[in-house]
Amino acid sequence: MIRFTNVTKSFRRNRILDGIDLTIGLGERVALIGSNGAGKTTLIRCLLGEYTFDGDVLIQGHSPRLERTEVLGLIGFVPQLPPPLKMPVEQLIDFSAALCKTEPVRIHDVATRLGLDVASILSRPFIKLSGGMKQKLLIAIALGRNAKVLVMDEPAANLDPQARKIFFELLAERAEHVTMLISSHRINEVSSLVTRVIELDTGKIVLDDRVAAEISLAGVLTGRVIARLHEPALVKALEQWNFKAADSALTEWSGQVAGPDRLRFLGTVSRYAAVVTHVSLTEIPS
Repeated sequence: MIRFTNVTKSFRRNRILDGIDLTIGLGERVALIGSNGAGKTTLIRCLLGEYTFDGDVLIQGHSPRLERTEVLGLIGFVPQLPPPLKMPVEQLIDFSAALCKTEPVRIHDVATRLGLDVASILSRPFIKLSGGMKQKLLIAIALGRNAKVLVMDEPAANLDPQARKIFFELLAERAEHVTMLISSHRINEVSSLVTRVIELDTGKIVLDDRVAAEISLAGVLTGRVIARLHEPALVKALEQWNFKAADSALTEWSGQVAGPDRLRFLGTVSRYAAVVTHVSLTEIPS
């Protein structure tokens, strides 16, 4: 599906990518990790055909530099930082749909599932949307197309827990038919999403490790939290996860957590270890 062969990229005298050899197959969910300056973004830009480089990159046999139109039709891309686009939302959706020969309604449908009221923002410039709205729209554009490759840079960073749950469900629906490349600075942010981890350091691959293939993107857990006293900050945090109080004292809470978000949820609750006496997550049978 994706093949990098001896890919090298330098800016002036600085070598950013140093002889990258990498093959990623259909259906693989790959985390691309590494510190700032490791080469993650440069590798993605080469994949998208935005940079010249030495070596070869092929996506389904197509070169992103020589056949850019065909390649862009195969890729759904969610950047970490939304581009400063001034075009209206409707025009952006129509342009993106036309690029990969799909119907704009598919993008509308995905955006609606993510909780975005598309009809109310069609005439607004993209740049005027809130951070969360931009992220939902960019995800909808990427997932609403007939993309064979999804390239995502911290894709769920600006999403609320409910939108994240739906995002994981959307990925699960496409998992068997697409290749996913998810870039992140932190492995704990993406470890629950992927089946393979590739780490870059100073432009070289220093780790290529396959992890549990049975990870379910659509899995859901029932959560229960008990506190020894009413703590307003904990209450606010749990409400953001759509948890509901099970008692009038607001010390016992229950709700659901998307499987890939379990570590993130436990990280949230751990901030209140001084008052929390019980935390449990139980997988709901599919």
